[in-house]
Amino acid sequence: MGFWTILLILGVVVGLFVLLYNRLVALRQSRENAFSDIDVQLKQRFNLVPQLVESVKGYAAHEKQVFENVTQARAQVGAAKGATGERVAAENVLGGALMGLLAVAENYPDLKADQNFQTLMRELSDIENKISAARRFFNNATAEYNTATEQFPAVLIAKNLGFDKEEFFELDEAHAEAVQQAPEVKF
Repeated sequence: MGFWTILLILGVVVGLFVLLYNRLVALRQSRENAFSDIDVQLKQRFNLVPQLVESVKGYAAHEKQVFENVTQARAQVGAAKGATGERVAAENVLGGALMGLLAVAENYPDLKADQNFQTLMRELSDIENKISAARRFFNNATAEYNTATEQFPAVLIAKNLGFDKEEFFELDEAHAEAVQQAPEVKF
């Protein structure tokens, strides 16, 4: 083999390595951007929670434990940072606490008719829908990233370059069960 042939092969290998590395970086950035979209919606929900709690408190003053649960869950979310398992768990706890708050609200017909409460509920519903859409986009970006890091030839170099398998943003078991239950509708 001649010098130019070896140089050409080496150039092709280096070029493929660079292309592969750049693709993995782009996928990681896409995943981080997708989590940022979730984060924006979660912060809106986080900021809406105190208004919702105050709205319900006036009607259900004796439901102290529910309000404490929501407040504690909100504090956990505030302490958790980034796209980590801790953050996902904290968001799941807050979602569960909100479900408890909404269950209490169902017991107060006057509250359900209150204009402020209805507005807050519409905002919360809108935010939850946006969170759900952002979560799907994030999980898609995560799946694409994880697939790229596990495919050949990337699997040979991904771990060595810090491209580890990433976690999905999933509901915990309690929330998954709540989502699967049909809501009770009363007329």
